Amino acid sequence: MKILILNGPNLNLLGARDSNYYGDLTLDKIEEIIKKEFPEIEFEFFQTNYEGELINKIQNAINNFNGIIINPGGYAHTSVALRDSLTECKLPKIEVHLSHLVNRENFRQNLITASGCDGYISGFKENSYLAAVYLIIKMIRKGS
Repeated sequence: MKILILNGPNLNLLGARDSNYYGDLTLDKIEEIIKKEFPEIEFEFFQTNYEGELINKIQNAINNFNGIIINPGGYAHTSVALRDSLTECKLPKIEVHLSHLVNRENFRQNLITASGCDGYISGFKENSYLAAVYLIIKMIRKGS
């Protein structure tokens, strides 16, 4: 089983961002925790600040992965193009957010990209990713 984990803009700054929202772990540390928690799963991790690079990864995932977990960062609230690529990709997909979005600014309440996924998880900091991996494994196994 192979899962693609995509991270959007500013997630490369984890560890230096507001820890009340995002926790105090770096993205590298979160990746280590995921690999340690799920050693039987093959992961590919990708982070970019560029929308088109995320779209390319999603479009190319169908032949290389069993599922996608995405933290689109701020693109969650703005990117119709990213949502469209998620919708067209027929793999199981889960969106994650480190912060608890309903307790954030009003503009963060509109999740454009989440509707292109099978579901989303918000508010559990690094554990949002662990929950998503657990759930996507269940989805993949159910589908096969």
